[in-house]
Amino acid sequence: MISLLLAIIYVSFISLGLPDSLLGSAWPAMQMELSVPLAYAGIISMLMSMGTVVSSLQSDRLTKKFGTGVVTAVSVMLTAMALMGFSLTNSFAVLCLLAIPYGLGAGAVDAALNNFVALHFASRHMSWLHCFWGVGAAVSPYIMSHALTGNMGWSGGYRAIALLQIALTIVLFLSLPLWKKSFRDIGDEYANAPPKSIKEVLAIPRVPLILIAFFSYCALETTTGLWATSFLVESRGIHPETAARFAALYYIGITVGRFLCGFVADKLGDRTLIRIGLIGATLGIFMIWLPLGINELTLAGLIVVGLGSAPIYPSVIHSTPANFGPENSQAIIGVQMASAYLGNIFMPPLFGIIAQYISISIYPFYLAGFVVLMVIMTERLFKDT
Repeated sequence: MISLLLAIIYVSFISLGLPDSLLGSAWPAMQMELSVPLAYAGIISMLMSMGTVVSSLQSDRLTKKFGTGVVTAVSVMLTAMALMGFSLTNSFAVLCLLAIPYGLGAGAVDAALNNFVALHFASRHMSWLHCFWGVGAAVSPYIMSHALTGNMGWSGGYRAIALLQIALTIVLFLSLPLWKKSFRDIGDEYANAPPKSIKEVLAIPRVPLILIAFFSYCALETTTGLWATSFLVESRGIHPETAARFAALYYIGITVGRFLCGFVADKLGDRTLIRIGLIGATLGIFMIWLPLGINELTLAGLIVVGLGSAPIYPSVIHSTPANFGPENSQAIIGVQMASAYLGNIFMPPLFGIIAQYISISIYPFYLAGFVVLMVIMTERLFKDT
């Protein structure tokens, strides 16, 4: 019964990944059709992240009131409805409105599932859980590329992803009795603990360090994914349809990296994996920057950044109960998610403004700043813990 529940959790994380890379791969085509500036992709991304911040901060209360299964099913349903709305409109204003439920659906389920796995399963399962997120994030640019080359347009790509989300929503609602049974089997002595306020969470020692690290990580991940296609098109001269396919290499790197990390996570430990990941991300950004005119090196750099990014997020999440106590983990993970998505809100749009008014070639330098910040914060956390 527990194994079946874990499989459902894995599939749920595919649904979280499917929409995450869609906007970046579709934006060059969307920008031309909607006749809006390049930086407007950051507005949609920002609104999605705002919805995610709100639902992440409420995840502790929502999960303890309704249960992880209900929160997961309803959240996936919200994203499915928003994606279908994306496929049916040509209005940028409507896209902005739909971005809000899009984000609301992602935040609560992300925090709830991450905490559940961090409390009840080994580190390898956390890596494989986020590997399944990478499966979704890597597949959706290929679906979008196929829609663009097949004359279905970007709306056809969004429609295909929406239909996949609808199918998963049905599976999740049918699985609700399994969640109740599995909770009884596993036992969760912290499920009935009173929810903590944001002020109480921030007062816990060392929490601000991990919040800044999470902010930096999500800023790195989202900026890399959102602007990779535009960077390849404008700075490297690659055709938009080809660039959309190549941008998926970043998410493939994350997916493969997390799959491989699962085999060594329990042996190496969360801290070692975080350090290895930061070294890999640094190397990949250097490869993207090298001005040698070799597109293959840039594409390889995207893969290496993905491989380096792979262990950071799941390792930080999995170590939360050990670093701060299992009784605090759900509340802290919710605030961590909110902090991470604040990075989504402000940093990709900021890069869009920089790209529009300065140059998109600053892309690798912008990414490197977040890696430096993560190194400082995580090392301080390790030293103080």
